[in-house]
Amino acid sequence: MPKHSRWDLPLTLLGAVVVVLLFTSFVAKPFSIPSGSMENTLQVGDRVLVNRIVYHLRPIERGDVVVFDGTDSFVAQGSVPSRDPIRGLITNIGQSVGLIAPDGTDFVKRVVGVAGDHVQCCSSQGALLVNGIALPETYLFPDDVASDVTFDAVVPVGKLWVMGDHRSNSADSRAHLGDPGGGMVPTAKVIGRVMAVVWPPTRWGSVAIPQGYAKVAQ
Repeated sequence: MPKHSRWDLPLTLLGAVVVVLLFTSFVAKPFSIPSGSMENTLQVGDRVLVNRIVYHLRPIERGDVVVFDGTDSFVAQGSVPSRDPIRGLITNIGQSVGLIAPDGTDFVKRVVGVAGDHVQCCSSQGALLVNGIALPETYLFPDDVASDVTFDAVVPVGKLWVMGDHRSNSADSRAHLGDPGGGMVPTAKVIGRVMAVVWPPTRWGSVAIPQGYAKVAQ
């Protein structure tokens, strides 16, 4: 029988960790939903798969549900304490497989407006308007309205206007209108698109773009 080196198992484990980190850094990454701001589309504790390569193949679209780093848009720089290298590596591995909660700077919201879009709320019928088109937001949390905050903004180049589906429980672009970024999220801060709910099994399913966005013209 062939002899086995004492390094076989550690090297195998190291190789597995490297493969997981590469896959989650560049292809797809599990993400645990930390709050109810996207209910009922996404619920607290749902594990979702975030596609990290899709936006190298196509632009971010209205209606996409995205995970993004809110540093300097939703969260002030330096508000999250730094970690030592060892703790940082362990946390990164745990987050990569969805076992550790995401950083406090990571958010999940729905893209409502992209560059050049005029977003307003609300119409005389209480609807959210994008480029003058009323969105039929069938995905909103039951009994929620489009917004209890009025706004009227044009999305700059390289930015996004994002909102949660549970409007009465979502600190989204509306809550940051007075901040330096005007509530907008840089496209460069988007980590990826939420493709599907993968856990628990009773919630398996893809996260598609609602059909109502197809009629919005820029």
